[in-house]
Amino acid sequence: GVKDDSFHVLDLAEYTKNRPWWRKVFAPSSGSSAEKYNVATQLLIGGVTGWCTGFIFQKVGKLAATAVGGGFFLLQIANHTGYIKVDWKLVERDVNKAKQQLKFHSSGNKMSPEVKSKVDEVIIFLKKNVILTGGFAGGFLLGMAS
Repeated sequence: GVKDDSFHVLDLAEYTKNRPWWRKVFAPSSGSSAEKYNVATQLLIGGVTGWCTGFIFQKVGKLAATAVGGGFFLLQIANHTGYIKVDWKLVERDVNKAKQQLKFHSSGNKMSPEVKSKVDEVIIFLKKNVILTGGFAGGFLLGMAS
């Protein structure tokens, strides 16, 4: 068999002309969700997505804590039984060096322009979508608790 390497190209401009719902949802001038949905819908969307995120975050957090704690426990057992030897002076020196670097970087309190612009975008989004964000925060906390 001869392999056919032809591709179908989707022109989004033409696609959206025939679908008004696409323009309503994804148009750049569509505004914030506060303008598109009523308060109950925003709370429901925010709450459901927040709960799902919180639930997953809780499960992954427990798994990560178990892995880190278990790994540390196994290292301690291996150290005490003589399988490995830990140079604690080297560990202490590296930790102190890391602390000094953290103090040096945090003393400047200057963000790069890229980070500052992203933070500004997030703040603008949060201000425009207060109800959605509140629903998400509440759902996230409920997800973490369940």
